[in-house]
Amino acid sequence: MFQPTPRRLASMLLIAPLTIGCSQPPAPPAKAPAASAPEKDHGHAHDHGNGHGHGAGPHDGTLADWGGGAYHVEFTVDHGKKEALVYILGSDEKTPVPVKTADGTLLLTIKEPAFQVALTARPLAGETDGKASCYGGTHESLGIVREFAGTISAEVDGTPYAGDFAEEPHGHDHK
Repeated sequence: MFQPTPRRLASMLLIAPLTIGCSQPPAPPAKAPAASAPEKDHGHAHDHGNGHGHGAGPHDGTLADWGGGAYHVEFTVDHGKKEALVYILGSDEKTPVPVKTADGTLLLTIKEPAFQVALTARPLAGETDGKASCYGGTHESLGIVREFAGTISAEVDGTPYAGDFAEEPHGHDHK
C-alpha cells in the first residue's frame, strides 16, 4: 500500500489544485471599462491621452492648451538660429492674443535634454502697453534637430498658466 511521506503529501497538495483547475471552464472575459464622461466641447480638440489633440498652429508649430481653453500657446523652433518662439493664441487656436506677463517673460521648460529658457516679449505690429502675443529666446540645445516636449508657463493678470506640449514627427526638413 502507498504511504505518502510528509514531503510527497505536500507536493500532491500543491499539484492537485493545478490539475483540477485545468479542467474547469475559463473565467469570463473582463468587462470593458466604463465609458468616461464626455469631454466638454470648447469648439476644438484637446489631447487627454486618448489619441486626439491639437493640430498645427498658424505658424506651423505645436499647440498646447493654456488655462482650460481660455488661451492656447504655439511652440515653434528654428534649429539653425537655436531659437524658440511661442505665440499666445485665443480659444480658436488662431487669433493672436497679446498678454502682459508678471515679469515680461514666459518660461520654456524642455524635458529632454533638460533645460529652461526665459522667453522675452517680442510684440507684433500694433501690440502696445507692454503686451505681446509672441515671446522668444535662444538656447544652444535648441539647435539639436529633434522633437521637443516640455511646458510653457507664465503668470498673466495674477493667474498662473502652464501648458504641456510635445512635437510630433513631421514629413519636412527641420530648419
